[in-house]
Amino acid sequence: MKTSGQSESGSALWAGRFSERTDSLASEFNASVDVDRVMALEDIEGSIAHARMLAEQGILEEEEARRIVEGLGELREEVQEGRFEWSAEDEDVHMNLERALTRRIGPAGGKLHTARSRNDQVATDLRLWLKAASRDVTAGLHVLRGVLVDLAERHLGVIMPGYTHLQVAQPVLFSHHLLAYFEMLSRDQHRFEQALPRLDVCPLGAGALAGTGFAIDRHRTAELLGFREPARNSLDAVSDRDFALEFLFNVSVAVMHLSRLSEELIVWSSAEFGFVTLPDSHTTGSSIMPQKKNPDVCELIRAKTGRVSGQLLGLLMVMKGLPLAYNKDMQEDKECVFDAARTLQTILRLYSDMLPRMVIHEARMRQAAQVAFFNATDLADYLTAKGLPFREAHAVVGRLVARCSGEGIALEDLPLSELQAACAHIERDVYEALSLDSVVAARSSYGGTARAEVERQIEEARKCLVGS
Repeated sequence: MKTSGQSESGSALWAGRFSERTDSLASEFNASVDVDRVMALEDIEGSIAHARMLAEQGILEEEEARRIVEGLGELREEVQEGRFEWSAEDEDVHMNLERALTRRIGPAGGKLHTARSRNDQVATDLRLWLKAASRDVTAGLHVLRGVLVDLAERHLGVIMPGYTHLQVAQPVLFSHHLLAYFEMLSRDQHRFEQALPRLDVCPLGAGALAGTGFAIDRHRTAELLGFREPARNSLDAVSDRDFALEFLFNVSVAVMHLSRLSEELIVWSSAEFGFVTLPDSHTTGSSIMPQKKNPDVCELIRAKTGRVSGQLLGLLMVMKGLPLAYNKDMQEDKECVFDAARTLQTILRLYSDMLPRMVIHEARMRQAAQVAFFNATDLADYLTAKGLPFREAHAVVGRLVARCSGEGIALEDLPLSELQAACAHIERDVYEALSLDSVVAARSSYGGTARAEVERQIEEARKCLVGS
């Protein structure tokens, strides 16, 4: 005796026109349930909305729809409690749930697939899943941005070297450096928020590719599922994966930003720099060297960035040559999206927990900021303010730097007579201009590193957090 939906040729719900069973290896290769079962709750949600709409349109009897909805509710509980038994023979999340529903409530379960296809079903499920994932990521970015602002406010007076080419360039406030990452993550959060309206489109009811002859109400289905609107073109509805690509791009950029932060923390926590000490809770030891404290979390974040970027490129390559409409190639869209989302969500939680526990070594940072002629640009600016053209000032300071470098002394250690011999514009007030605190305080232009300007940036960041 066959279970409802089986054919003489095999157990697949679509097997009616086939005369032999699918090869076991081909069946295993074709199955996606181990990946797409992640969307089980979204699939059930979509099916409930679809059944209700069919009943409202008189396509299903009210009693049939009631039994379907109740049966799906019971399956939802099984999935949530981890009691649902998944089968690779049923290929994917959709067929597994439909088979289980039909076994539970009888032939009415087979009517659920009226006026829909797995093509519009899976596109709907993925959009629902990504809407939730995007909101989770957005919340995580908001929390981490707040952590950065808290750190910036807590360590407002700390001066550190600013770098270009990883060479000491000009001193900056550590708070200013942290706020640069706040800006990066703010753009990341905005990208996810901007993508939501494009994601918030319902494919359900597009069918396999051409729509359906049943008198369905796609606007009602979209409303029941909380979508902004139904997809306008049935071909595009089932073949579009721009929303998944955009999500992967947004994740890739965000993880890239956090990888840059990881690189800096790895360097800063080394003995050579000694700017910070990372917490024991987010570092590991060595199996052979008892003194080691390794920044493994930061290193893994840096490494996972390559995988996430590869997932974006991988899906681009899947999509680049596909004719309309749906193709099985598109089954490859989910694993990369799920993994990228989980990776970013985990990284955001790790950094939100780790950064507040990090110890900042203010004296070491300040010491490091006073090397490598940190005030050379300020001496050139000083001469320019005294009336010397900047290019001439640049040349004067360049010669002084060459001399001091050869003698192993700093610019501020040169006697006034020697400075004046290099340029008559120099006066005694030059030493105040060359001090570390003065160099930082001088950068008072909008967005600069002067304390008052950084305090303004922190205030603006606080307002931005409240408004997002």
